Amino acid sequence: MVAMNGRVFASSATQWCALALLCLCVATVTAETFVLTDVTEETGVAFTHADGSSGKRYIVESVTSGLALFDYDNDGDIDIYFLNGAPLKGATYDTAPKNTLYRNDGNWKFTDVTNHAGVGDTGFGLGVAAADYDNDGDLDLYVNNYGPNVLYRNEGDGTFADVTAQAGVANGHKVGAAVLFLDMDGDADLDLFVANYLDFTYENHRMRTSKGIPMYAGPMDFPPMANDLFRNNGSGTFTDVSVASGVAEHKGWGMGGVAADFDRDGDTDVHIVNDVYANFLFVNDGTGKFEEDGLLAGLAYDIQGDDQGSMGVDCGDYDNDGWLDFYQTSYAEELTALYRNLGDGTFDDVTMITGAGAGTLAHVTWGTSLVDFDNDGDRDIFVACGHLQDNVELYNNNAVTAARNILLMNTGNGRFVNVSDQGGDGMKVRLRSRAAGFDDLDNDGDVDVVVLNARGRPTILRNDSPRQGHWLQVRLRGVKTNRNGVGARVKVIAADLTQVDEVHSGRGYQSHYGSRLHFGLGPRTTVDRVEVSWIGGGTDVYRNIKVDRCLLLVEGKSTPAPVEAATRP
Repeated sequence: MVAMNGRVFASSATQWCALALLCLCVATVTAETFVLTDVTEETGVAFTHADGSSGKRYIVESVTSGLALFDYDNDGDIDIYFLNGAPLKGATYDTAPKNTLYRNDGNWKFTDVTNHAGVGDTGFGLGVAAADYDNDGDLDLYVNNYGPNVLYRNEGDGTFADVTAQAGVANGHKVGAAVLFLDMDGDADLDLFVANYLDFTYENHRMRTSKGIPMYAGPMDFPPMANDLFRNNGSGTFTDVSVASGVAEHKGWGMGGVAADFDRDGDTDVHIVNDVYANFLFVNDGTGKFEEDGLLAGLAYDIQGDDQGSMGVDCGDYDNDGWLDFYQTSYAEELTALYRNLGDGTFDDVTMITGAGAGTLAHVTWGTSLVDFDNDGDRDIFVACGHLQDNVELYNNNAVTAARNILLMNTGNGRFVNVSDQGGDGMKVRLRSRAAGFDDLDNDGDVDVVVLNARGRPTILRNDSPRQGHWLQVRLRGVKTNRNGVGARVKVIAADLTQVDEVHSGRGYQSHYGSRLHFGLGPRTTVDRVEVSWIGGGTDVYRNIKVDRCLLLVEGKSTPAPVEAATRP
């Protein structure tokens, strides 16, 4: 291994070994399997990302920003919230960058409603999550900044109120990262996990060079930070329990994260990936006390025992064995990593034997998810790519600043194939991508993609893939448990196919998406059984469900309702 500027790079021998193994997993794709069409221009989305750069190369510029896909107005359409940077020392803008909310009007048309909604934060945005923290029936927003954070309470009339001060969650002046809401103690309200990246100030800023060319410093040029955890008091306020919970004992360089019940013991755990440091797995004892177990679980390091420059992470059951697996993105000259859940509290790095890292070695990789793009009943992988150095070609002949994103098809037998070249014009875009979000933006039964690109406009991709099968979408409504079913586990059984998923608040690269669960069903025309296990509650069972529809499943009721009728004001 070779260290450079605080980051770790694979040696040439390691690279060729990895590439050789990946080639064993490559298959010839002759037909259009996936088609993701770039529809950005027709959407009306005019957002442009800014990272606050002034030429000083402050490290925080390189890691912004996340996005959120969520239904803020309860009309059944998924809306888009883009985070933005802010002017750093020495930078000036004619118009200050701000976060922007776009309302989905249907038919691929979006309207900027930021000013009316009151969510145009001008802080330096890094991470975001949406959740109904006050259980009043609509989704609120928490923004993790470089600087004070912001909690927006949804007023239910299309507007939000800044309630940060009264809630007690500004969290000082830190460099933020992922945001996760979870019910850590099963008391039916959502607690708040706030990840932090590193201890940066203008006073400890440093800039590196390579071959005399200026470049961003690495994360280990700055002290690590502990993450923060706030317990929801159920009164609109939160209490900092970072120390009492055990979370504050561990310092790292936090980036992406996801809260999930990886061990199926009925409570929600937290997986935070660190940049050039061992990843954290905070195992919940059911009361909101956590033990960090990343090393013993096999998630701290990759198969070679190396820490990675981890960026984003998502979870999903890629092999349909009933256990949630983790997929992590990483720095250039490192493969992304797929960790298979062995069901005994441990994971196995299966990246090379599955082909799940195909095409990723040359790139810095960011937003990601395990998504069934063609509804064939297994989860594929999308990876957002783009170098954090904006001039890397000047000193590295093997790297590019702007890159194409990557699409990996699940072949259904535990292997992945890189189908990016056959993925439609949306996969030909070359930009410096960061966050990515995944949801059905046009309610046509397949999952679309939104990508935030550094210093540019986003990319919005419509899924036009040839249909491989039927589908079912599920929204949850808790009654005794938290309102949106965050942390609830859903099992869908259709003939010989059994799939599981959970509702997450915060995931990927410092982003939020996928609260409405999507299950591809292949040729199966009926869902025999849906089981919902609620966090802090019991289990509801629904039988003989028709396919190709979105359903609302209400805790304690045995009959599902069409989500369109259930969510209209």
